Amino acid sequence: MVADLHLGLGGTPERPGGPPEGSAGRMLERLVDLLRSQSARGLVIAGDVKHPIVGAPPPLRPVLFDFFAGLLAEEFEVELILGNHDVGLASYLPREVAVRSAAGIVIEGVGIFHGHRWPANSVLRAPSLVAGHLHPGFRLAPTADDPIGKRPCWVRVERPPPPPQPRRRRRHAPLQAREIIVLPAFNPLAGVESLNRERPARGRSFLFRRFLSDGVARAYLLDGTDLGSIATKRPPGPATPRPGRARPGR
Repeated sequence: MVADLHLGLGGTPERPGGPPEGSAGRMLERLVDLLRSQSARGLVIAGDVKHPIVGAPPPLRPVLFDFFAGLLAEEFEVELILGNHDVGLASYLPREVAVRSAAGIVIEGVGIFHGHRWPANSVLRAPSLVAGHLHPGFRLAPTADDPIGKRPCWVRVERPPPPPQPRRRRRHAPLQAREIIVLPAFNPLAGVESLNRERPARGRSFLFRRFLSDGVARAYLLDGTDLGSIATKRPPGPATPRPGRARPGR
């Protein structure tokens, strides 16, 4: 499983696939190598395949088709869950690619969704969840080789058992997962959220606030280095006074 390919990020009419390090061709090579190394039968993409949110400029359309045709040519099954950047994506893909709703799917007990919208009840009932969308990262001390110090990372959340649920029927099933994995963005050019230094940017806080705040979250670099726990609960603070006329003291 991977997420947030953002094909076309940084692309131009002359180079619609993006700069070399984040190009569609380079990411295709990386994916094929990874799939072969794991003896995988297929690939699941948890959203944000392309970077343009609505549709795709004409130069990018053959890039999208060729990217998936390259995976299919290696006889991998390909399944993708739509992300918030994937409006109109299905029109540009080979018919053999299985395109699933943004509400997510369940594969062998693992619920998979992108993370920008509330998942389906079947996903919420899964014992484990996998999502993308957050672009998780960790800010380390800057160095000469890495002056920014932001590194993409995995996030793993261990959640306590869910409390007993009332018998009355609800629109959404309660979240049952004891484990949640948030995938790093696969495109190396995609921005990251430094979860040890800042709150997620607007538009990504839904996943952070509703799914990651109840449990123990740990971050891991792409090489597996354990960076320790990260704070996912907003620290308590003084109540914000409501605007209005102050009352005289007694």
